[in-house]
Amino acid sequence: MLKQQLNFKLSQKLSPQQIQLMKLIQLPTQAFEQKLKQELEENPALDSGKDQTDEYDYEDPYANDQNDDDYGSETIETEINVDEYLSDDEIPSYRLSTNNYSADDDEKSVPYASGTTFHQHLVEQLNTYRLDEERRAIAEFLVGSIDESGYIRRNVADILDDLAFTQNVYTTEDKIEEVFKIVHQLDPAGVGARDLKECLLIQLERKDKTIAIKLATDMIRNAFDHFSKKHYDKLLSKFDIEEEQLKEAIEEIEHLNPKPGGSYSGNTRIVEHVVPDFTIRIVDGELELSLNGRNAPELHVSKEYNNMLQAYKASKEKSKSQKDAVLFIKQKLDAAKWFIEAVRQRQQTLFVTMSAIMHYQKEYFLTGDERNLKPMILKDIADEIEMDVSTVSRVANSKYVDTPYGTKLIKDFFSESMTNTEGEEVSTREIKKILEITIGEEDKKKPLTDEKLAKILKEKGYPIARRTVAKYREQLDLPVARLRKKI
Repeated sequence: MLKQQLNFKLSQKLSPQQIQLMKLIQLPTQAFEQKLKQELEENPALDSGKDQTDEYDYEDPYANDQNDDDYGSETIETEINVDEYLSDDEIPSYRLSTNNYSADDDEKSVPYASGTTFHQHLVEQLNTYRLDEERRAIAEFLVGSIDESGYIRRNVADILDDLAFTQNVYTTEDKIEEVFKIVHQLDPAGVGARDLKECLLIQLERKDKTIAIKLATDMIRNAFDHFSKKHYDKLLSKFDIEEEQLKEAIEEIEHLNPKPGGSYSGNTRIVEHVVPDFTIRIVDGELELSLNGRNAPELHVSKEYNNMLQAYKASKEKSKSQKDAVLFIKQKLDAAKWFIEAVRQRQQTLFVTMSAIMHYQKEYFLTGDERNLKPMILKDIADEIEMDVSTVSRVANSKYVDTPYGTKLIKDFFSESMTNTEGEEVSTREIKKILEITIGEEDKKKPLTDEKLAKILKEKGYPIARRTVAKYREQLDLPVARLRKKI
């Protein structure tokens, strides 16, 4: 039996303009520039530049509630109201641009380095060797197997099988080992090694055979396990040497490169160019925040489209083709105005959010001392600027700020808190910094264990457990006490 009933339902739905704004907010500067360029190419009604000052009636795109269907489909009207696009109620140009940046900061180009890749560099060196067809194929295969650190992390048996199946090269393990010796002669020294031990030995063999180099070579070849674990007493006993001799040999090893591939400037890794979205400067003891000019472009609606609408309005006979053209113009004008408004709101959101963060962490930005960083979570800033936590997260996760102490990722200023012995809330970043300083000042002959570090931090007023010390130490990329030991 069919039954008809009436239900009321309350729901929230994001408009396409709000979605567009959120997507723009999370874009870093370079990605935003790409999006801006794409929009200018796709929408002929949108122009950029400082030489024109066309102003149009800017209605709030969020004022009229409309769903996705309203945005996706255009209602074709019999009579088109052109006046709303030619309104005399103009908004001054100063309200459509952001002036909190200097023209000197409007840097439009980013230099990129070019050159040969790491593997191309190695192949070019192979051209200096006289190799028959088989050895040449093996050598190129080995070079192609080198990772970005400079190692070939495969055993000879696997290489033998791959040469047969993928390169149709049938050879022997002895011949592969022979070609390995040729690859080991390539620069940078140590490239093509199969492990760290072999990498260090290749580099030591290229050095002048001094007493320290001979001892270092002997240590790596015959007592690598004792060396890697810093069992210095066992090394002194095994080689029957003085502590000063051991120290000289270890210094020679410490000057070697454990990752020879990383030393080549033209390797295949992509270098990311960070463009800061904000700049913070100290002027007369006060903080001054500015938004990167590349985040504040001057956008306006095309003057040609305005002329087209005026021509249509003045026309006495309005044909179907003219109406279709005006509908197309109307769609493009709507899209242009929505995009300009989204960019304006993006600028405002970025500036307001960063301004709140700057004032919240004022002591840090004035001194540069990470111990002055206050505990701060996303909700603290969201409550301050009366925006959603997700909006603050979009700003913090992908934006950089240029400070007097270097370019920083904004999300790094956020940290959890803990209570010290005086009942004050302190940032975990502050504890990590003190931990780093404590380890840096320790006696390297008797480095502090995690338990001793926890005791020292407790004496300084930070009661944290040993396992927490170990976690913070690992996050700081600091090794355990045994591996920090020096002679």
